[in-house]
Amino acid sequence: MGFPADYHMHTPLCRHATGDPVDLAAHALALGLTEIGFSDHSPMPEDDFDTWRMPLAHLDEYVRRVEIARRQFPQLTIKLAMEVDFLPGCEDWVRDLAGRYPWDYFIGSVHYVSRSFAIDDPGQIDQWRHRDPMEIWQAYFDRLTMAAESGLFEIIGHADLCKKFCFYPKENYLPLVTRFLEAARRHDVAIELNTAGLRKDCKEIYPSQKIVNLAAKLGVPITFGSDAHAPDEVGKNFTEAVASARRAGYTQWCGFTQRKRSLLPL
Repeated sequence: MGFPADYHMHTPLCRHATGDPVDLAAHALALGLTEIGFSDHSPMPEDDFDTWRMPLAHLDEYVRRVEIARRQFPQLTIKLAMEVDFLPGCEDWVRDLAGRYPWDYFIGSVHYVSRSFAIDDPGQIDQWRHRDPMEIWQAYFDRLTMAAESGLFEIIGHADLCKKFCFYPKENYLPLVTRFLEAARRHDVAIELNTAGLRKDCKEIYPSQKIVNLAAKLGVPITFGSDAHAPDEVGKNFTEAVASARRAGYTQWCGFTQRKRSLLPL
């Protein structure tokens, strides 16, 4: 049986990735993938919010480039999506984006625990060094839970991104995770197994095996993503991600079309 779809891939329009959609699609096809999804970082209401997402003026171009890849690779199922930051107070903006195109899914991600602190930004690592990790993990999972409860997303992205730089709490953080996963289950939201963590300081898939095991026990559905920012990262470490899911007891993964879910054998 082949690999599941890679639903988390970026393009140069986010200003920190390389390879147009056609290049990533070509690599996916060479790997034997039959389905992929582009989910670049969505615009924010303010174009100067940060430096690692597309400006709103480039949204049409993003959709156009995905359509070109669809035409060039008709043998590959290519989904149109976005990775959308969840920030309290921006819900109406997400709804506005949702109405602009026939998206297949939205990945809801938390990068910011406040307007000024992106927890995965190497340029802000001093914040980690001078704060209690548990305080940051608490804020992160609080927002992740809110994202799962919002009804805005089909998938929650890299659900323990807070481990990226290996600042782990001394306290037991599993109650935070359990609360989030229970919210995802109640609201029928999937989580992704994101292999980019293997390429970061933590050297571990997002989320950890412990969290994947708990998600399976609670009945939370899953998707897969490489978080590719270059063509050679498409489908990277999917063997390990599928093995993690199977160890936890998963036998299915989620596909999405026009924001409707289907379950497929793993």
